[in-house]
Amino acid sequence: MEFFRIIDKQATEEQLQAKIHPRSIDEFTESMLFLESVENNFIGLTLWGEFNMSYDKINGGVRFALLDCPNALSWTITAGFPPEKDKIMLHCTINRVQKPIEFIEEIEEFMDEWEAGLKRLF
Repeated sequence: MEFFRIIDKQATEEQLQAKIHPRSIDEFTESMLFLESVENNFIGLTLWGEFNMSYDKINGGVRFALLDCPNALSWTITAGFPPEKDKIMLHCTINRVQKPIEFIEEIEEFMDEWEAGLKRLF
């Protein structure tokens, strides 16, 4: 399943990468917290519990993934690409085509938090 949000804010790849990183996730969301670095990844707290997480700088922005999540939840925050080249794109995916409505609502809450944080900090 895929979830998208287009945030009506302008940012460059460099600005996204400078502001959004493992130690800043709690500035963008209410339910996430950086706990500790582990090799190239980190341990983070989410509304679904504690996870081993990855963080990568990618073309256009950043990508996070919950590495030990059974739903393979990952999300990207990018700018400079269609369909809205002058806005920030928030994109989240899981490896399922169907999930209970409660879980989908939790993902929507997760997206709401990131959207609010991106609007506030950019």
